[in-house]
Amino acid sequence: MMNGVLISLFSSRIVAVCDEMGAVLQRAAFSPNIKDRLDFSCAVFDNNGQLVAQAAHIPVHLGSMAYAMADIVESINWQPRDMLILNDPFLGGTHLPDVTLVMPVFQNQRRIAFVANRAHHANIGSDSPGSMPLSTHIDEEGLFINPRLLIKQGVMDEVFLQQLHTALLGQEATQNEAGAQGDLAAQISANLAGHARLLHLVTELGESAYQQSIEYLNQYGEAIASRMLAAIPNGVYRFSDILDDDGAGTKNIAIVAAVTISDAHAHVDFKGTAKQSPGNINCPKSVVAAAIYYVFRCLMPEYTPNCAGSFRPLSFNVPEGSLLNATKPAAVAAGNVETSTRLVDVLCGALAQAIPQRIPAASYGTMNNIAMGRHRQTGHSWDYYETIGGGMGAGVRSDGLDGVQAHMTNTLNTPIESVEMHFPLRIEAYRIREGSGGQGARSGGCGLIRTFRFLEATEVTLLTERRVSAPWGLNGGAAASPGKNILDERILPAKTSFTAQAGQCLTIETPGGGGWGSGEK
Repeated sequence: MMNGVLISLFSSRIVAVCDEMGAVLQRAAFSPNIKDRLDFSCAVFDNNGQLVAQAAHIPVHLGSMAYAMADIVESINWQPRDMLILNDPFLGGTHLPDVTLVMPVFQNQRRIAFVANRAHHANIGSDSPGSMPLSTHIDEEGLFINPRLLIKQGVMDEVFLQQLHTALLGQEATQNEAGAQGDLAAQISANLAGHARLLHLVTELGESAYQQSIEYLNQYGEAIASRMLAAIPNGVYRFSDILDDDGAGTKNIAIVAAVTISDAHAHVDFKGTAKQSPGNINCPKSVVAAAIYYVFRCLMPEYTPNCAGSFRPLSFNVPEGSLLNATKPAAVAAGNVETSTRLVDVLCGALAQAIPQRIPAASYGTMNNIAMGRHRQTGHSWDYYETIGGGMGAGVRSDGLDGVQAHMTNTLNTPIESVEMHFPLRIEAYRIREGSGGQGARSGGCGLIRTFRFLEATEVTLLTERRVSAPWGLNGGAAASPGKNILDERILPAKTSFTAQAGQCLTIETPGGGGWGSGEK
């Protein structure tokens, strides 16, 4: 029987495998999106595809992989040195730019584990630069990769690899080519590193002891999760919020949740949520799972292992054909980024009724997605994508933080030096948006102001939220200021696509976080 110390040591050693995978991926990648913004995630799974450990990377990546990996594992006849590739949102992916590589780990011809990583590619073959289009159909969003073996028993599928590069890059040799090929190679290298480190650990412990340690780890995680849920009063807690629009004409799109806490178990029912949308804010169930896992994991102690056992006391129901359980060929590019953030707001709003002292006000509630670039320009093609932070919601003990990436994203900003070195852009301003946080006994964090000056004609797509509906306060705290998108002096819609001319400036003013508590500090 393992005690708490041994379980903690084992958990730390597995997490270290994930951390090393992440270090390899970051250092080997070419694109600023991966090497600077860190838009990637790494994890280890057991033989059946159940989560064993993950690094502190992107919540929406890791939660969705944890939910869907078991189904992916069952669909393949795995052999040593195989590596699978996919980005299918309806089979465990999130949206098409997030490409996942999965590798089995064998010892003595027996499969004992899997390592996996997911990374966001700024070009996944969409006609829209940055591959985050204002889409109404999944085919408009880029190359759709059903689960398939990229490497089979150590041999690369060169034909598919060439098809992949052609689909993403066309026939021109551009600055995108080295980046796209380098990023994919970095993902392969990360899995190989994880495979080697995990196999070393299993060999050192012995396969039997390794498998038993996973069992104890899951029991430990489940016990912690159950204890956390048992501290929440039993009851049904309901909350709803809206998305501003879907980019295709539909406005005020409702997300409704009923959280039932009963005897150390939580069930979330999304009955009443809006139907599948014509625009691209739809998301698959895997993204919903990620949001639920994230919110409840935040209520658990810091030392809780991020393993399958920690999520066993959680369940949920999402009506098929709804915004949160879209069916193919629904557009989903913004579901992974914008809808996932609103899911967190809704879940927090519901739980605030049960445990008001533990839940903060709404954070800025959008990833403020900017995709831009130029395609089909002779000898000159580029893609850029980034998310911009905002204000974090205030809580009972502290003000919200200013200018951070919160909740479902855990990326960094792209440094100004990197933007200006790689792309025909200049950053004219990057500062805190003073006064944008909601007031209260504890003030919400302030958003950011980021201004891009275009040095050449550039195609731009914005996928943003909280431009109409404001991030709400709690317990009498005031709402934060909504965001704004401005081209020169013209206010732009929350979701829009346009061509900016050389010399024009795009300014993104991101929302703040809601205030907490009535009165002044």
